[in-house]
Amino acid sequence: MSRYVGNFARPENAIKRAEELINVGQKQAALQALHEIVTNRRNRTWTKVLEEVMFKYVELCVELKKGRLCKDGLMQYRNTCLLVNVQSLEEVVKRFLKLSTEKAESAQEEFGSTLDAGVDLESEFTPEALLMKAYELDHEAEPTAAEVVTPWFKFLWETYRNLLDILRNNNKLEALYAMVVKDALNFCLKHKRTTEFRRVCDLLRSHLNNMIKYKDMRDRPDLTLPETQSLYMEVRFEQLKAATTLEMWQEAFRSVEDIHGLMLMLRRSPKPQMMALYFAKLTEIFWVGKNYLHAAYAWMKLYSVSKMYNRSLTPEDERALASGVVLAAMSITPYKEKSMFGELDSEQQLDRDSRMASLLGYFVDSNRNVDDVLSRDLLVAEIKRSGLLNKVDDDVKNLYALMEQSFSPLDLCKRADALFNILEGTQIEVSEASPVSSFNFNSFLPRLRALGIVRMVHQQSKVFQSMKIDSLKSSVPFMPYHEVERILVQAIRNDYIAVKIDHASGSMHFVGDRLETGFIKTHLTRAARLLQEGMSKIAPKTPATGARVLGTELRAAVEAEHKRALARKVVIERRKEEAERAAAEKEKAEEAARLAAQRKHEANEAKRLEQEARTREEARIRAEMEEKEKQEALELLAEQAKRTGKKMTTTLEDGVVLDKRAIMQEAIQEQIKARQEQERALNALAKRMDHVERAKREESIPLIEKAYNERSVDDEKYHADQQVAMAAKHRAKWEAEVVEKQRLARMSTSRAEFARAIMLRRAEEFAAREQEHLVKLEKAKKQKEAARLLQAKKDYIKRLQDIEAAIKHEKREADRAAQAEKRRQQEEEEAARRAKEQPRGDDRWGAFASAAFGDRSDDRRREEPPRGGSRWEPSRGGDRDGGRGGGDRWSGGGDRGGGGFGDRREPSGGRWERGGGGGGDRPPSRGFEDRPPSRGPGGFGDRPPSRSGDDDGKYRPPRRDDRPPSRGGSRW
Repeated sequence: MSRYVGNFARPENAIKRAEELINVGQKQAALQALHEIVTNRRNRTWTKVLEEVMFKYVELCVELKKGRLCKDGLMQYRNTCLLVNVQSLEEVVKRFLKLSTEKAESAQEEFGSTLDAGVDLESEFTPEALLMKAYELDHEAEPTAAEVVTPWFKFLWETYRNLLDILRNNNKLEALYAMVVKDALNFCLKHKRTTEFRRVCDLLRSHLNNMIKYKDMRDRPDLTLPETQSLYMEVRFEQLKAATTLEMWQEAFRSVEDIHGLMLMLRRSPKPQMMALYFAKLTEIFWVGKNYLHAAYAWMKLYSVSKMYNRSLTPEDERALASGVVLAAMSITPYKEKSMFGELDSEQQLDRDSRMASLLGYFVDSNRNVDDVLSRDLLVAEIKRSGLLNKVDDDVKNLYALMEQSFSPLDLCKRADALFNILEGTQIEVSEASPVSSFNFNSFLPRLRALGIVRMVHQQSKVFQSMKIDSLKSSVPFMPYHEVERILVQAIRNDYIAVKIDHASGSMHFVGDRLETGFIKTHLTRAARLLQEGMSKIAPKTPATGARVLGTELRAAVEAEHKRALARKVVIERRKEEAERAAAEKEKAEEAARLAAQRKHEANEAKRLEQEARTREEARIRAEMEEKEKQEALELLAEQAKRTGKKMTTTLEDGVVLDKRAIMQEAIQEQIKARQEQERALNALAKRMDHVERAKREESIPLIEKAYNERSVDDEKYHADQQVAMAAKHRAKWEAEVVEKQRLARMSTSRAEFARAIMLRRAEEFAAREQEHLVKLEKAKKQKEAARLLQAKKDYIKRLQDIEAAIKHEKREADRAAQAEKRRQQEEEEAARRAKEQPRGDDRWGAFASAAFGDRSDDRRREEPPRGGSRWEPSRGGDRDGGRGGGDRWSGGGDRGGGGFGDRREPSGGRWERGGGGGGDRPPSRGFEDRPPSRGPGGFGDRPPSRSGDDDGKYRPPRRDDRPPSRGGSRW
């Protein structure tokens, strides 16, 4: 655990600590501290503070490019918010995407460069990038735009992948998942990222497949809900639109298959607007794939859906869609193309055609041929039946009549060329309600030109036996001859026309062998069909005659068939009962025999499998041990050969076992021997180098001394020359300075006058500033003196007020003391009066009280100082306006010496009373205000004497039961 988290387990403290670490530049430590808070198990309850922590957490992750760390934190936060506040998770995800996108776009704007389309955003480094990085580290080059922009786009792509992985297959996060998918598709679309788009599509397919595969998964989206179905459909259609915009036709076709599979699985069709978009994209995909038949049917479906459900469709839109249907139908090849790979490829083509038909909404049974459902003739017949030719453009209608209905073997292409030129410059303006954004005829014209040539040559083959190639060239003005010849060869290969081209004579011969083209195979059927058509034209049957004859025949046939069916039903029922009875008996016997055989076979099989497993395990263990020994031996041999520098010539035959210990011993001996040889060689080399070095030094000593002497002579000469040159240079410099001094001496007077003027001006300025400064000082001094006098007056007034308050307080205290003294005297007088009125004679308790306490009361009055109140009067000790004295033992009032019981004296508010006590800030005590007055002078009224007696004249305190209440309240 990070050392920054121990004292910051609460999210509030973690945010403060992260801010402090960021301010000192430790962003990594701040991120680690927040990560520990986010992943802490104690923070599994969502709070607003935890959301703020997540905002700061994703911000630091983006700045530091920590995608993996951010994914872990978001997964923990997803588990926290899933059942409480999904909206909070959505806000955090949006903040994360926004920050990542802004970083990538700001880096792109800063360097003004776009992302290279060839860069893989999931690859770490290419070899070229590593070489360039090493070069830059050696030469300290500035970072290029690609080095700054590409990492941010890699991080943005990683963000999309992580979010899709976090949000996938959860019914509470469906809307958020769809939003992230759309953002990822827009990212690929905006930056032309084809590789990443393909990965997004694969990721979406894997998520859907896993959801279908694991149906018992918790929180799995319910595909039966309309909202869920709409979300998944919208995502797939966004994927389809992005694929066609990027011109990724293979992915577009796979997206179409995904949509079709989703429709079959959900058993509901999308909205009509989506279906129109679906067929519109199918037209583009099939046309690019040169699948003209299915493209034409897609146009037909698009026209039908738009005409039926789109009420906003304008006449121009309808004309454009109808023209597209007719032109697409005319673009279909009039012959069926043969496969180059025989029957196998034909079967695959049949499967592909079935899949295409299912994508278009046509079901092809295995027993039916695809041509019976989708064909050029059926589509043309449907166009005629629905009256589409009356809704198309006039030029399109004329072109259709020329190529499909007229017979012009000589000038068909010339007449069509004029219409092609008109259509090439024509564009139908469509409204926003149209399922196609724009419509022009240019995409159909190349295909129509090629089919026009095929049509013309096919008509010529029915009229001519041969013709000149130059005539063909002149009759096709819109295409070069080599393209014409390529188109004709394709038609010849598919047995649509039989032509031989003779370049030597420059002619074409329509005399192909009919046997080779399969003409004879259909000759009789065609003759019968033509004869039948002729008979129907010569002697047509009237509707009434035909209906009458047909009705008679049908009645007879129905009656006969009914009789045969009744008889056959009886026979079938009888045979069926017998067959069922025999089959039941046979099945019962076979089932018993099968169960017995199965039990026996299972027992034998279990034994055999157990034995085989045991045998295989033993063989595996032996083989592993042998292989391990063999590998260790080979490694030792290889290591030995590597040390010795020799090639390992040891070869192992099957079944040969190597002794590892012997090889190790041999290797050790070889090492010792090699080390000894190496030491001997090193010693010999060291000795030889020592002798060589000594000899070199002995020979070099005289040469060094000679060179030193020569260098000393040269240095002395050089020093003398330098001294002479320096003296001459110094002399010349001195003479020049003397001349310069004489030249400048003429200005000495002017300089002195200028300096004097400056000094005078500065002196005047100094005097003015000094005077101004003195004025300011005097003014500040006066202000300070005035402030001091004002403060002294305020202090004096305050002291007078304090003295006056003290005098008033003393006066109030004296008044209170006088009042208290007066009350005390009145109470004493009242007590003396009551004592005189006390009854005497036969009252035993009164005599006892007088004997027991009378003398003590007198002594107490003589010895004790005056108190604040009488013990027989209600307590007033708690009153703030009275004296500060406490009570006696029972009343809680009186002077500070506060009385007690008998000779015992305790401070006011002692152990025996709580309600009484001195004055001060305590509330006034109730005392004995609610208690009736005492009856006798002894202090206990009519209560009986104590059980213990009072023979010795000493005071004994009453028992617990006889004591007055401790809180001064009334017992009654």
